[in-house]
Amino acid sequence: MSAVTDRDLDARVLVVMGVSGSGKSTVAAMVAERLGWDFAEGDAMHPPANVAKMQAGTPLDDDDRWPWLDVVAAWIRDHLASGTHGVVTCSALKRSYRDVLRAPGVVFVHVAGDGTLIEDRMSARSGHFMPTSLLASQLATLEPPQPDEAHVTIAADRTPEAECDEVVERLGLDPTPPRTGPTT
Repeated sequence: MSAVTDRDLDARVLVVMGVSGSGKSTVAAMVAERLGWDFAEGDAMHPPANVAKMQAGTPLDDDDRWPWLDVVAAWIRDHLASGTHGVVTCSALKRSYRDVLRAPGVVFVHVAGDGTLIEDRMSARSGHFMPTSLLASQLATLEPPQPDEAHVTIAADRTPEAECDEVVERLGLDPTPPRTGPTT
């Protein structure tokens, strides 16, 4: 029996995951654009109360995250049901969170990086609600994907273009042909 490779993964929806500041949004948007797939920013799906809590420097707890994860999971289910390929960002820090998002056709792309690198990135960005002070709680919460989870892990220490290239290459993804109307 041959080993399963990254190219054998059934990737119809990618969940680009990792701690805040890992670069997941940038990489996810690039992958979606390159492939012609739908893109959604998971942070935009947070309810206002979650955003306010994070802006105040208070880490989210599971009670905060479950409703948000349900919204992200609904986006994933809608895409799978309609046959529309998509890329969505979501920290998906714990396996129990990924279990809510998991389905046939979903592959997690973990953008993983050193805490110092990520802290430097977070300090340099502007206009994001997540303060650098919450990075430690995210790193402490992170449970990296395990071998029995459909995933690839990429290093966050390169250019976004190189990281995008790696995702597309490792999963053997090709751009989706443009959607057209029915043929007669």
